[in-house]
Amino acid sequence: MFPELQTNNYWLKEIQRADQPFVYEGLSHPEVIRYYGVWYETLEATAGQMDFYERVWKEQTGCFWKIVSKEKDEVMGVCGMNGYLPQHERAELGYWLLPAYWGKGVMLEVLPVVIAHLFAHWKLHRLEAVVEEGNIASSRLAEKLGFVFEGVLRDAEIKKGMRVSLRMYSLLKSIKV
Repeated sequence: MFPELQTNNYWLKEIQRADQPFVYEGLSHPEVIRYYGVWYETLEATAGQMDFYERVWKEQTGCFWKIVSKEKDEVMGVCGMNGYLPQHERAELGYWLLPAYWGKGVMLEVLPVVIAHLFAHWKLHRLEAVVEEGNIASSRLAEKLGFVFEGVLRDAEIKKGMRVSLRMYSLLKSIKV
């Protein structure tokens, strides 16, 4: 059964097929995808992302939640983990938020709950946050959450024909969030 979580102001719920228009809104928005490795040009193409969310949960290689405002019942973003390697007790944290909700402390409230859940319910020792160079807001968020900067993966990805360097952060289970 998919775990639903909550904070004082937000619900963290399972992403459903009916959320595809919202996921498309986020993963086609130029400001959201500026530093995000996935984007879609059509609503139909976003079905691939919906498949991904379902597959990682079914295969137990990840878990993603939609972030819902308790006050307005609005879906605001997505957070979770993927790339779970049980033999290494490691996974990668991922998240995105619609720009209307940036700078309001949403991720600072929800991610500690998500991280605590992941460390408590998955065999994890290390959680990684991989942030594109230039994404100052995500780098600051990782640091505020207690992640430690480990270095730069130079020219680690190709995005829209350009090489992109990535900043590697990690949080170990032994460190409290």
